[in-house]
This record gives sequence, structure tokens and C-alpha cells, in this order.
Amino acid sequence: MILYPAIDLKNGKCVRLIQGKMNKETVFNHDPLLQAKSFVDQGCEWLHLIDLDGALSQSLVNQTIIKKIINNVPIPIQLGGGIRNFKTIEHLISVGVQRIILGTIALSDPQLVKKACKHFPNKIAIGIDAKNSNVMVEGWVKKSNMSVFDLAKSFEDVGVSAIIYTDISKDGMMLGPDINGTKKLLECISIPIIASGGVSSISDLKKLKKDCSELNGIVCGRALYDKKIKIDEAIRVLN
Repeated sequence: MILYPAIDLKNGKCVRLIQGKMNKETVFNHDPLLQAKSFVDQGCEWLHLIDLDGALSQSLVNQTIIKKIINNVPIPIQLGGGIRNFKTIEHLISVGVQRIILGTIALSDPQLVKKACKHFPNKIAIGIDAKNSNVMVEGWVKKSNMSVFDLAKSFEDVGVSAIIYTDISKDGMMLGPDINGTKKLLECISIPIIASGGVSSISDLKKLKKDCSELNGIVCGRALYDKKIKIDEAIRVLN
């Protein structure tokens, strides 16, 4: 099980939000590249990057710092936020992004997801952000009529490498992850799942490891920045 440390980019800085609300941000590092290198130095095997500005503007915004991170860290990166067309997917993979996370577009244009999976095997993930089991889109500000489980099932057998499942109500709240929703998702699809949102302690990681043992990995953000979780200990627990 992989620990995915989260680097959320807003105005060129590394921030964390509360429940995805853009006006409730905490800046943790003014230099996201230094933060990325710190995660590498502490033994992390992947980085989870989200362009928050891109998610709202519907196109990548923080490209300069994203490219710096790609060019200066030796571990794979998964990237999401504002990726809405095939040309952007193609470009990002060509410059070294290992896994592209498609969110809003997965709901509005599933054919694009299928095309991307066909052209770039094992490099396309779906980001499913949920509130009360409904999929949220466009930077978590709009509620859709699609359930998390129906959307996930619609991508079975098309080559999606992973689904990153985030319970928005838990994200940034440090109140524990959505164990029940994660278990239900694991039971209804065969696509690898990465859990995100609410992890606040080593005990949360242990519970996910115990109750959701088939998870590919766990995205962790605020708990790492607030030093509630030590990375070396987290990696030991998940391994």
C-alpha cells in the first residue's frame, strides 16, 4: 500500500484547504519544489499533485512549478486539476507525468477517458470527489446527479489505472477517513483504488490498512504538514 503525499498548488504555493473551500486555505510552503524534495528525502515513492487553480479555471495554471517538480524529483508523479482535453494529457505525459488524474471531464466526456486509456495504458486515473455519495465537479463547487459508485462502475474494463476517491466532507478536517464509503467502492469495482481525505493519524492508516486491505494507497496531506503523522512510520505501517 503506497503513501501518496499531497501537494496542492494555489498561486504557485503549496497549500491545504478545508473541505475543498478555496477561501479556507493554509499555506504550508511557498516553494512547492522544496516540499516535493522533502517528501522524496523522507522516503516517499510517489507524489500526488493537484493544480487547484486549474480545477476552477478548467485549464492548468501552475505549469511552471509543475514542470520544475517533474524535472527535479526522481519519483513518479500523479497530477490532476483542470485537465480537460486530449492535447493537454498528451503534453503532460510527454514531459514526464506518470499518471494523469481526470476528474470533471470523466463525468462530462467519458469518451475522452476511454481514448486516453487506449493511447496511454496504465497512465490514466479517475479522480472521484464525493459529497453524500454524489460526485462533485469543477473544483468541488458543483454537485452532479451521478453517484460515486455508478461513475466508478462505468469505467470498468476500459484501462483506468486507478480511482482516487475523496470524501470532500472529510478532506482537511482531520476527523478520520470515510472507511464505509471506501469499503463499498472496493466491493463494487475491480479498478485499483486510492483513498483520500480525512486521514489524521497513524491509527487512521492502520484502520484503513485493516478494513480496506485491497487499497492501492492513501493520499495524505494536512496530517503530514501538521506533523501528526511521521512519514517513515506511515510507510512502515502501510508496507
